[in-house]
Amino acid sequence: MALSDLARSHCPVSRAIERVGDPWVLMILREAFLGTRRFDDFQRTTGASPHILSLRLKRMCQDGILARHRYSLSPLRHEYLLTDKGLELWPLIMVLHGWGEKWLGGAGVRLVHIACGARFAPQLVCPGCGAPLTARDVRAEISPEFQAERHRRTEGN
Repeated sequence: MALSDLARSHCPVSRAIERVGDPWVLMILREAFLGTRRFDDFQRTTGASPHILSLRLKRMCQDGILARHRYSLSPLRHEYLLTDKGLELWPLIMVLHGWGEKWLGGAGVRLVHIACGARFAPQLVCPGCGAPLTARDVRAEISPEFQAERHRRTEGN
């Protein structure tokens, strides 16, 4: 599958990877969730070149993940804020955080629940019964459209 085919897939994972699977996009998201808003700050905290950062911020704004807002007229300056669509990527960053901390080490960020002050580790839970979920606890049911797409790929079409 060509990278350009991801956006046309019936699989939502493929379509999401096409939009947010780039390492620089993930780094920008990490920083946005940590409160970074301005271009120069994103550049310093991610290490991205100005060109790469500019391209990724523009795409993220086009995708509705970030919104660009003017904060100064003289000189003209903008900041980048997470939209509702962008805020819904928080679980992705939290899962990456938890996996990285567990399997790669380090504790760069502690997560604290604002309401009660408890530290926590991200986890998925069943909305029906509240039980913690792992890959062993979930069955994936593939849609007919995605099954046909997968079949076409295995047949070389």
